[in-house]
Amino acid sequence: MTWRTRCPAKVNLFLAVGPPDPSGYHPIRTVFQAVALFDDLEATLAEADSFSCDSSDVPAENTVTRAWRLAAEYVGLPKLAVKLTKRIPAQSGLGGGSSDAAGLLRVLVRATRGRFTSENAAEVAQAVGADVPFFLVGGRARAEGYGERLTPIADAEPRPLLVVMPDACVSTGEAYAALDAQPYPWRPFVDDPWQLYNDFERVAPCVCGDLAERLHVHGASAAGLTGSGAAVFGVFEDEESARSAAVRLAGEGFERSWPVWTLSREESLWTS
Repeated sequence: MTWRTRCPAKVNLFLAVGPPDPSGYHPIRTVFQAVALFDDLEATLAEADSFSCDSSDVPAENTVTRAWRLAAEYVGLPKLAVKLTKRIPAQSGLGGGSSDAAGLLRVLVRATRGRFTSENAAEVAQAVGADVPFFLVGGRARAEGYGERLTPIADAEPRPLLVVMPDACVSTGEAYAALDAQPYPWRPFVDDPWQLYNDFERVAPCVCGDLAERLHVHGASAAGLTGSGAAVFGVFEDEESARSAAVRLAGEGFERSWPVWTLSREESLWTS
């Protein structure tokens, strides 16, 4: 028996970071949107548990193995051979590791025929990382607190985006530390998240701001950072415009780009 799931990337249409609490954690206000750039996770019944991945960027101890280990504390799990195929770049702010963990949790609900429940999955997701709970909700959603207070937003017509990864990497911990070193207001939610806002743009590498400007030049109606970076995305009128911008940006040295579209809740949670 084999189960398969697609693990989508996300962008943050809005991301405001609050002051750290006494333990050093930052509350957030954000609007997540799943997009059509996927890692693939496959799990097959086996004689012994195993995990493999086609990317050297993923260490032996990772979000998937951590979620797996925590899930096993709830119920007995079948032995599985788990294979992860990566497409979402690391240190991009696109949530690849979080999405992979959520994909494994969705598979475990199926593989145990519900003995490992959706409620169990939500608890494990929160323990693994702040973005993981969103990938159990999918589509578009507001998140508050530490990412665990989620309010699903109704699906809308898909929008074409161009996601671009510059030649830069961002450490999330260092990005939060840089924000803590400067004063800034904790912004409330806005009515239209497609205006795009992200506090981490205050401390992102200069190339991220440059890239957002180039996206505007090449036709994006809005452009901004996702997560703590370093990926930047632009909003386009149609897929052809996004693909045309990708070609132009490649000529300027930004060769890693993905024309994508926003996903509905059902599309972003697909599991077989």
